[in-house]
Amino acid sequence: MPALPVTVLRINLVDPAPTPDSLSARYRAAVEMAAFADDRGFTMVQTEEHHATTNGWMPSPLTFAGAVFGATRRIGVTVSALITPLHDPLRLAEDLASLDLLSGGRLITVAGLGYRPEEYAAHGKDWPGRGPLQDEVLQTLLSAWTGEPFTYRGRTVRVTPRPYTQPHPPLLIGGSSRAAARRAARLGLPFFPSARLPRLAAYYQEQCAAHGTDGWVMQPPERTALLHLSEDPDRTWAEYGSHLLHEARMYASWQSAGSRSAVRSSARDAGALREEGVYRVVTPDDCVRLARRTGAGGSLILHPLCGGMPVDEGWRSLHLFAERVLPRLTD
Repeated sequence: MPALPVTVLRINLVDPAPTPDSLSARYRAAVEMAAFADDRGFTMVQTEEHHATTNGWMPSPLTFAGAVFGATRRIGVTVSALITPLHDPLRLAEDLASLDLLSGGRLITVAGLGYRPEEYAAHGKDWPGRGPLQDEVLQTLLSAWTGEPFTYRGRTVRVTPRPYTQPHPPLLIGGSSRAAARRAARLGLPFFPSARLPRLAAYYQEQCAAHGTDGWVMQPPERTALLHLSEDPDRTWAEYGSHLLHEARMYASWQSAGSRSAVRSSARDAGALREEGVYRVVTPDDCVRLARRTGAGGSLILHPLCGGMPVDEGWRSLHLFAERVLPRLTD
């Protein structure tokens, strides 16, 4: 059997004009899509955390992960990233342990600082103090998951139950800064850069050696593509390119000038977005060729509900991938 890329179902529930009815339908469709992907052998569902948006961008990824785990049996869920300083550390330790138990170890959490001061303001958290907040929450998680009493803010506490995965649920540190790399190395946790940054990965390994910790880096590929499948890409770009552009433009608006991201776009219109190749509409044949070029070291990221894509169109993309791409990859 040929070596296959990781297959990822990306879900962030963006809707440019959200209403309670439209978002309810989108949430329910997302869980149904995760169950469908699980049945067809997808590797992972990927989601993330954002707040204070106008388009419903996923604010509660752990709640969503729990719904996915209740509807599936094999597929993993990666939250990349969870903005950990926004969470109460003890409650987060309990929630992640509970999800780890519920899923049998299928949750992967990437702990990030975030990059939007308004998210911290909305939750009453100190943006300039986000580094110390991150240090506290991460150390609390690692202490809490031992199941033993420990000192937290001057008092002795104990968090139960212990998680399913030992010594603790999968936890990576995300970021694109040397401070993030140092933090991951000091705590002995894997490092997940936000883009392919070989020098930062090497710095992380140097810091691991200095701290006497073992670590590894999950590097994104040189080019990351978010995929939508269509038998007629020209028609799909004409009809639905505005959805892809909506998501790309909003995400880009959150990035500071020096930030680095594997999916950053500078496109101002759908034509430019198509030329960039970050958001791609491909035929099943194109996708098979892409998968074979990518191989076992990469990933295929399907984004069927991107930017508020109509649910029916999202299902068409997912069915094309499951029925006309995946079977050909195992031939």
